[in-house]
Amino acid sequence: MSRIGKMPVEIPSDVKVDLEGNKIKVSGPKGTLVQEFKPKIKVEIENNQVLVTRIDDEKESRQLHGTTRALIANMVKGVEKGYSKSLVLKGTGYKAQMSGTNVSLSVGYSHEFIIKPMPNTKIEVVSPTEIMVSGCDKQAVGEVAALIRKVREPEPYLGKGISYKGERIRHKEGKKAGK
Repeated sequence: MSRIGKMPVEIPSDVKVDLEGNKIKVSGPKGTLVQEFKPKIKVEIENNQVLVTRIDDEKESRQLHGTTRALIANMVKGVEKGYSKSLVLKGTGYKAQMSGTNVSLSVGYSHEFIIKPMPNTKIEVVSPTEIMVSGCDKQAVGEVAALIRKVREPEPYLGKGISYKGERIRHKEGKKAGK
């Protein structure tokens, strides 16, 4: 039995969870999320808890058991508190600015990159060198942050580029002249 799959997901008072067949809909102050799960997994709501069980003991059912429970827990946490990722731009002349709901990045190329937010996400420019991606969908927040980082990944010699806040960039030693 999956250790994570057996744990119940507590439903906070300001979050509403609805089951419709093999779809689960979670609504809260930060938004609404809908997830469809496989029929091999059984989801029930009892006593302000979501219980996830599997119908049989096949390999696919065992794999989906913990995954489904984790997805539901992430949905509940996302609509209640939300998720956020912070990115930092490091380099001479590197900057970000808002243009409507999109963010425009100047990171050393001959043109600017425009990144559009996905549904259930929001992009903010905290300062010209710091970007905050937030939303209720954990997967979408991570994906938008990864798209922004991919524009100019940090390089290992000077550390210039776009990195997550707190990310440690492993630096390499440069060439040694006049050896």
